[in-house]
Amino acid sequence: MRHGDEIETPRGPARVDLDLPGTAPATLLVLGHGAGGSVDAPDLVALRDAAVGAGVAVARVTQPYRVAGRRAPAPAAHLDEAWVAVVAELRARCRSASTLVVGGRSSGARVACRTAGTLRASGVVALAFPLHPPGRPERSRAAELRTGLPTLVVNGDRDPFGVPPGEPGIRVEVRPGERHDLRVDPAGTAALVLHWLRERGWAG
Repeated sequence: MRHGDEIETPRGPARVDLDLPGTAPATLLVLGHGAGGSVDAPDLVALRDAAVGAGVAVARVTQPYRVAGRRAPAPAAHLDEAWVAVVAELRARCRSASTLVVGGRSSGARVACRTAGTLRASGVVALAFPLHPPGRPERSRAAELRTGLPTLVVNGDRDPFGVPPGEPGIRVEVRPGERHDLRVDPAGTAALVLHWLRERGWAG
């Protein structure tokens, strides 16, 4: 079952596409988009399809700046504030879901990492995590991944934003032939995430 809705945040309305499985879900997976992209990115759609098929509720969140028609991303603090407001509302709506997993692709993955502790999430899914700006490896964002929560990172081996190193609690899956958009094999990327969710008992 699919629902589209807007949720008010301190930074303006965000849009939510919520897909529910046929039975009451025990896990809610909330996904954010890339800086200039949308929630219809191939990897996010493939993950939505796989997770809903495994009994997980999946919400894809469009940040207020994108709802307002802007491509340039809002400041990080504004992104985080809007995201926290949306996820809190989604948790209230999906009361059967005792487990919250947050994630997204690129910028959305960074937002999920930064707010996972505040939201008391159980885990994080980071697709195409942008380790550093292209050509600037000294500007590493690896610290954002250190949430203290189980975290899955899926990056392409040809991603110009780099590939994060694996660390305790952070599993890194490297997809051969993929770049930052993870467009070559979205179903394969989704299968990796679903396997990780099942390992933790968060998907059927």
